Amino acid sequence: MARTWEADPSALFVKRLGKSAAELGNSKDEDECPDIWQLSNGDVAVIGRDLTADYRSRLPGGVNLGPDERLVVIPGNMFSAAKPDIPGA
Repeated sequence: MARTWEADPSALFVKRLGKSAAELGNSKDEDECPDIWQLSNGDVAVIGRDLTADYRSRLPGGVNLGPDERLVVIPGNMFSAAKPDIPGA
C-alpha cells in the first residue's frame, strides 16, 4: 500500500526556520548542531538527537513510528524561535 505522504530526497535546503543553535546557545561549535530547515518542496527537515530507542516503548496511544522513521529531539528554545518563520503559527 502506498503512503499518503512520502519524503522527497531530492528536495533542497532553502531557509533556516528560526535561529541557529549557536545563536540560541545550544551549541559551542558547528560540528553537532540541532537545526530546522524548510525544503524546496515545502517540507521541513529537523536535525536533532535520535532518541527513537529511548521513546519507542513510551509513545502515547495513536502515535507510531514506521521502520524507516526516527524520533528526533531538539531544544525547546529552537522550536519557539522558529515560530515567526512558520506560516500560520
